[in-house]
Amino acid sequence: MNYFVYILECSDKTLYTGYTVDLSKRILLHNSKLGAKYTRGRTPVTLKYFEKFNNKSDALKREIEIKKLSKIQKLNLIKKG
Repeated sequence: MNYFVYILECSDKTLYTGYTVDLSKRILLHNSKLGAKYTRGRTPVTLKYFEKFNNKSDALKREIEIKKLSKIQKLNLIKKG
């Protein structure tokens, strides 16, 4: 099974970081206003970056690392992606 950590750009230009096992389905949920509470009022969202992991533990650790980054650091990560 694959696990994904992703960064979305919301319609208000804010960034949202999350974790999922089905990236396509999760983005559809966000854009259907059924995803995270944060993104519900900020649709449409656009996938800007993702990383793939083989286990849940590594993915969740990476999600926490990314969430601790500043917006500038996240944008740099996206550029390097």
